[in-house]
Amino acid sequence: MPESPAVRVVTDSTACLPAVDDPEYAELWDGPGHGPLVVPLHVVTEDGSLREGVDVSPQDVALRIAGGERLTTSQPSTVELADAYRELVEQGARSVVSVHLSGELSGTLASARRAGQRAMVPVRAVDSRTAAMALGYAAVEAARCAAAGGDTAQVAQRAADVAASARAVFLVDSLEHLRRGGRLSAPAAALGTALGVRPILGLRDGRVELVQRVRTRKAATARLVDLAVDRARTATRPAVAVHHLGASERAEEVATVLHDRLGLRPVVTPVSAVLGAHVGPGALAVVVVDRGGHVFDLEPGGPW
Repeated sequence: MPESPAVRVVTDSTACLPAVDDPEYAELWDGPGHGPLVVPLHVVTEDGSLREGVDVSPQDVALRIAGGERLTTSQPSTVELADAYRELVEQGARSVVSVHLSGELSGTLASARRAGQRAMVPVRAVDSRTAAMALGYAAVEAARCAAAGGDTAQVAQRAADVAASARAVFLVDSLEHLRRGGRLSAPAAALGTALGVRPILGLRDGRVELVQRVRTRKAATARLVDLAVDRARTATRPAVAVHHLGASERAEEVATVLHDRLGLRPVVTPVSAVLGAHVGPGALAVVVVDRGGHVFDLEPGGPW
């Protein structure tokens, strides 16, 4: 294991990152040295508050929703985040960049800021204004920057730049989960379901918005791909991810089409359990980011 960088990166489980030991995505982790430390959010069920990725999986969430259970979610506690920062300090971190899903969608960022006030080293909390692998790629690229010797400001800026480059669009079988969870306004939900159309949704400036209405699922899926391809073709070094909840075959089909059209192999993962609780079974998403150049133009100086 490489020597721990002076700056370490923390993110949260809504980043939907594949496992570090998954050989299919080894290239994603090739270079960061020490990848981001992932702190789980919570799915609140009839059985209590469960940590996603530890106590509950996306598949569990899909089954619970299909069985009629109403789920809610919550951010990590200040103590959980403070413990994560302490763990990195014990590994030699001199500062931490903590990059999280949109502050418009979750209180995780606020918890990170409170935890940072208790930390033994400086903590820079970054609002990605996005989620899923748009957040995941931002965290991984920030870790690469840290491994290359970037200081706290450079690592935080790297995370913010990659996140800002993202285009995240998705389809859901029902807007009810987003509306009930407060992530989509009732008027927008009503507009999205008017006349039996299939709404294409996206994240813009940290909020869920209605991007377009399409008549059929097939047409909506094709439009989802077109939007992703259009964004990828304007990027310097695009990276693509496909997410789903209980729709693995559709996700693989979309990934194959994207590979054929772009020559890139997308990362394919389920949405996180927390995101799944808000989008519901059948959700399908495509994320594109611009990872920029391969070499970091770092000024000489201290790593913090």
